[in-house]
Amino acid sequence: MHGPVSAGWLLVALCAVTGGYCLLRMRSAVAEQRRAAGGEALMGFGMAAMAVPAAAVTPPRWAWLFYALVFGTAAVRALWAARASAHHLHHLVGALAMVYMAAVMAAAPGGGHGTGLPLVTGALLGYFAGYVVWAGLRLVPVPATPGAPVRAGATGWGDRPELARACRLSMGIGMFAMLLTV
Repeated sequence: MHGPVSAGWLLVALCAVTGGYCLLRMRSAVAEQRRAAGGEALMGFGMAAMAVPAAAVTPPRWAWLFYALVFGTAAVRALWAARASAHHLHHLVGALAMVYMAAVMAAAPGGGHGTGLPLVTGALLGYFAGYVVWAGLRLVPVPATPGAPVRAGATGWGDRPELARACRLSMGIGMFAMLLTV
């Protein structure tokens, strides 16, 4: 990632912590939650690795090609999983955005900062800006209505839907920040 070093390290920390929480969510008793958490953990750790400031480490070209291969595989898996759940379409867009950023960096001469296609970058920025707003609005608590059934408590902190939403929100913010540097 190119930009201020301190912002890069904060993004690395945010994405790594989010990836770690997603690994814990993989212990859920619900199979669909485990699958989604696995994809989100891969995305969090991959974003952390790609966000390491260029001033600290400049990865070789093959590293960017490796990222493109890993996230290309994740995109195919998300496309296959989208048959059962529309949530995986977001995973597909995220994986394709990672492939795009890795390809831009691999094509950059001498491992320098790559310049992406403005139309693709703009479309991805628009998508993730909208996603961040939508995910943020889902975190706003709604007042309870009288007579509404009370939801039973979650079995563990790894199964709490508000934490999963916060995790997705932070990854959306991270993806938006990474796309700004392309």
